[in-house]
Amino acid sequence: MNTPTPPLHIALYQPEIPPNTGNIIRLSANLGASLHLIHPLGFDLSDRHLRRAGLDYHELTHLHHHSSFSDLQHALSNPRIFACTTRASRCYSEVHYQPGDLLLFGPETRGLPEELLAELPPAQRLRIPMRPGNRSLNLSNAVAVIAYEAWRQMGFCGGG
Repeated sequence: MNTPTPPLHIALYQPEIPPNTGNIIRLSANLGASLHLIHPLGFDLSDRHLRRAGLDYHELTHLHHHSSFSDLQHALSNPRIFACTTRASRCYSEVHYQPGDLLLFGPETRGLPEELLAELPPAQRLRIPMRPGNRSLNLSNAVAVIAYEAWRQMGFCGGG
């Protein structure tokens, strides 16, 4: 069986909360996106909360593991990367997404490290608008907001 090329890549940099990752596994399966987990993880992949949130979607997800951010970049031949962070000025809806783009999200308690963000130009650092004084959205919600916008722009390719 020939598996279609995923239109989108989602990467979680050192995720910490199992149910968030489980929800994103399920989301990735429904989008047809590849999900990349950059280690170390803050949990064991057999965690019951992860498995419950992901249900039986593990088999439907293109799931990849990477030992570092540079390992991920090398594996994907340096894709166009969009780092999603509350410390950006560009709104996620201002981007023209393309097949093969990588959406990068940081760990729940601290976000992406400054040194990683510094590797990307400001135009590739994205934020989701929120009310003043609020810290952030839940990780799985943030991934859903941006990933569905990217998939919408790609005409929901592969969707029904």
